[in-house]
Amino acid sequence: MVSLLIGRKGTGKTKRMIDFANESMETAKGSIVFIKKSHRAMYDLKYRIRVVCMEEYEGISNSDEYIGFIYGIISSDHDIEKIYIDSIVNPANIQTFDLPEFLKRLNQISETFGADFIVSISAEKEEMAGIDVTGFEILN
Repeated sequence: MVSLLIGRKGTGKTKRMIDFANESMETAKGSIVFIKKSHRAMYDLKYRIRVVCMEEYEGISNSDEYIGFIYGIISSDHDIEKIYIDSIVNPANIQTFDLPEFLKRLNQISETFGADFIVSISAEKEEMAGIDVTGFEILN
């Protein structure tokens, strides 16, 4: 399953994602991964959550490379239960017009490997108007 947290920058999406991840760690039977843009606020996450900071992987510059990166994370740990992706639009230069294909591919990965994705998208509601989010859980 792919769940979305949508809102403009500065609306508290990262804080909510951190809270979601910490809460899910309490009942998780598998691994939890949190992918974020930078090291900022990484110590707010529980120590058992694997944190991946995208600033260390500057070579990832589009959605295809980001999907490959996610495959690499999953291949290194087959027990991943949830992957939190904070602010997908900025770190990998994914534009809002790339989102439908990117989300479709995440959904396919989720179905194939059984990992749930929780993705925050820094965008105004108007920017998301042309994007079909049918089939995705909206968390806000």
